[in-house]
Amino acid sequence: MTEPMIRTQGLSKRYLVGTQTIEALSELTFSIETGEFVAIMGPSGSGKSTCLHLLGCLQSPSDGQYWFDGQDVSTLGSDQLAEIRNARVGFVFQAFHLLPRATALRNVELPLMYAGVGTRERCVLATAALESVGLGERLEHLPAQLSGGQMQRVAIARALVNSPQLILTDEPTGALDSQASTEVMELLTQLNEKGITVVVVTHDEQTAEYARRVVRLHDGKLIADQATQ
Repeated sequence: MTEPMIRTQGLSKRYLVGTQTIEALSELTFSIETGEFVAIMGPSGSGKSTCLHLLGCLQSPSDGQYWFDGQDVSTLGSDQLAEIRNARVGFVFQAFHLLPRATALRNVELPLMYAGVGTRERCVLATAALESVGLGERLEHLPAQLSGGQMQRVAIARALVNSPQLILTDEPTGALDSQASTEVMELLTQLNEKGITVVVVTHDEQTAEYARRVVRLHDGKLIADQATQ
């Protein structure tokens, strides 16, 4: 039997704020199969962003276990988690996180630089990634010369450039108008149809409609998990 891409058991995360302990995520148990398109939904403070940080190996859980593609990553150190993030996970955030003085091409090359890929190969791979999201004619444009939708496409190209198994997105349409939002979600759908596992964290019901399954959180707890298609 094939292991799920993501499997958690009793996953919890607590933060110490002053003298008070805040439980951001409480005993989350669920799984995501390879090739799924899943939306994680909930109001502000529901734990959905904390969930994304744990699934993306950006943080370690306080309790519970997390298996990524069959590997228990719950107790790995920061260097080992960084290796998984860099090689196997792509991230897309609401705020784009592009370097303002770097061209679209240079922004997309960044993960390859961290991976030690040579200059010529970086350029070839980053160009291909930008062409795959429809920005082959915008390679030398700075972020300020791009629309919001185009900047998010650059961010998606950057997430794709290392050929990740999983793409995690946090409110990917939150800073976009309706047309750009539709274009970005259709692009993520196309990537999912090519076999990439996609997880979208959002509070927006229209964004979640693109997913085939919706996981709902409230006060750090899983309250619903249902197929949509």
